[in-house]
Amino acid sequence: MMNRDEARRLAHELVSQMTVEEKASQLRYDSPAIPRLGIPAYNWWNEALHGVARAGTATVFPQAIGLAAMFDEDMQEQIATVISTEARAKYNGQAAHEDRDIYKGLSMWSPNINIFRDPRWGRGHETYGEDPYLTTRLGVRFIRGLQGNGKYLRTAACAKHFAVHSGPEAIRHEFDAIATPKDMWETYLPAFEAAVKEANVEAFMGAYNRVNGEAACGSKTLLVDILRQKWGFEGHVTSDCWAIRDFHTRHMVTATAPESAALALKMGCDLNCGNTYLHMMQAYQEGLVTEEDITICCERMFTSRFLLGLFADDCEYDAIPFTACDTDEHDTLALAAAEKSMVLLRNNGVLPLDPAKVKTIAVVGPNANSIPALEGNYNGVSSRYVTFLEGVRAYAKEHGMRVMYSEGCHLFKDRVQNLGVENDRLAECAMVAEAADVVIACVGLDATLEGEEGDTGNAFASGDKLNLDLPESQQKMLDALVATGKPLVTVVAVGSALNIPQGDAEILAWYPGQAGGTALAEILFGEVSPSGKLPLTFYHGVDELPDFTDYNMTGRTYRYFTGKPLFPFGFGLSYTTFNVQDCAIDGETGWVTATVANTGDMDGETVVQVYVRDTQSQYETPNPHLAGFARVALASGEAKQIAIKLDKNAFTVVNDEGERIADGKSFDVYVGLSQPDALSCELMGQAPLHTVVTFE
Repeated sequence: MMNRDEARRLAHELVSQMTVEEKASQLRYDSPAIPRLGIPAYNWWNEALHGVARAGTATVFPQAIGLAAMFDEDMQEQIATVISTEARAKYNGQAAHEDRDIYKGLSMWSPNINIFRDPRWGRGHETYGEDPYLTTRLGVRFIRGLQGNGKYLRTAACAKHFAVHSGPEAIRHEFDAIATPKDMWETYLPAFEAAVKEANVEAFMGAYNRVNGEAACGSKTLLVDILRQKWGFEGHVTSDCWAIRDFHTRHMVTATAPESAALALKMGCDLNCGNTYLHMMQAYQEGLVTEEDITICCERMFTSRFLLGLFADDCEYDAIPFTACDTDEHDTLALAAAEKSMVLLRNNGVLPLDPAKVKTIAVVGPNANSIPALEGNYNGVSSRYVTFLEGVRAYAKEHGMRVMYSEGCHLFKDRVQNLGVENDRLAECAMVAEAADVVIACVGLDATLEGEEGDTGNAFASGDKLNLDLPESQQKMLDALVATGKPLVTVVAVGSALNIPQGDAEILAWYPGQAGGTALAEILFGEVSPSGKLPLTFYHGVDELPDFTDYNMTGRTYRYFTGKPLFPFGFGLSYTTFNVQDCAIDGETGWVTATVANTGDMDGETVVQVYVRDTQSQYETPNPHLAGFARVALASGEAKQIAIKLDKNAFTVVNDEGERIADGKSFDVYVGLSQPDALSCELMGQAPLHTVVTFE
């Protein structure tokens, strides 16, 4: 890969030829051209959360939370590599047409590696869940896939939102997230540290909120002391969009726009997504910043452009044609990801469906034929969407089954037709169910109900959830379906925890991407065994949780929750059975070996999980924490020996001062298909293997 020092030297030479006004202009997300120096316009704002987003046709993979449910590091990197290939394909063609608009650059503001600490947070489905270790591993591999391993960066990844950001959305512009040193270094910061030290991520994005009193995009603690000095980050930092404006309008840490621009710049926020840096020259004239301050940030931005090969004539990615976007191969990968991400939460034996016994299928619900239910947010547009209804219908047609459909109800309103009466589709829904052998109810949410403040139709909660229940319209529909007495399978499109007690079986589909309908049909009819695992805890209700604004981890997530959840982190059922035997652990090297066998009648995949807990330290979490995992595919009757490298911090704890230390000498280690908690063991029908590792 191109040496950063060389890129920095080239950036210095180019920037030295600019006037101070020209340098300041390059610190905006929509950096203008400087024709006299041969510099084209460049827009830094692009998104690639689960596919190239907001710039037309691209492969749409499962939403990030669905990718997390795969527990598959290799596929995570493979998907990110495809995304970066499509980004280059689109950029090359667009640049040739002088289209340098927003969402058309190579600086991808992904991944979102915040911790999904509370299920009410509307943006949680953009993350990899609630666990810092899982988030770290998937974040590192996604960044590596985006950036590639060539001479130049394939694209520039961006770790966001730094830091301690996870709602509430309604008050994010003025909220001060208070987190203890222990919670900072044990939960909120590890994924960001690994993004720097392991993945060499090119960019960071600050958060909207304050963190322990400091505005995140102007925080000396975060941006100077931790990011650049402690971690040695050498890339560039961008603000979240219009976050710097919040300094003087919402956080009140400055009085004027020039003061806000100066604070952010001096703390190392190089790029402004927003318009506050339009005041940079006024800040310069008022003596709030120096030309050297502006130059340092400008050189970082051009270092990134040189690392991307944007001024090179030997960049290997320039030859990627537009036809490399939206290919059959990428669609196949999107299907595989959707298959691996879906989680079977409940099954009383109704699944998989037998085509020889099922002649008529009712597919009902507001998400049955919904493209938004496939997409999530921060998405591109696929040319290959297969809705749940379309997937089931295509499979049924091949096997001589009939499919009947009813929308059933509106996603959240009390009627579908504005001039209709309340519940105006319930009768049709009941008729369809009564005529069928089995009912597939496609329920849940979409990004109009959970998502980012300002992006959603959920104005009453700014994109957050008020509770963990289905909208009332859908609850009434499910009640009507239960009353028919027909076998009922609920398929839940959602990006977070919901409590849906009705039905004989429940499949959590997430927002599964363009191939979601095909993947669902394959799972419903047993062509594929479900293998996704929950990357977050499902609770019975929000009354089990601390206040949404409380950033203390006590009582949150599987590591600190002491109640009995609805479904545990790491849980997911299968159509086949597996067992884990012959476990051996080398505490010195951190390697775990075990034999995994598929003891059932169907080929399938599972995720072996390793949990660790210090039995002696007062600083250990209440429950064992994930320290390693591996996805394994096994044919029926097949057994394999696997090796899992444990987290380098597996046998350490974080004390109250935020220091990671080796404290205790005796550790419980659990190796199996779930957490070792009582509910996981009950639901899975087996407990993980347990051993004790001691150090002298």
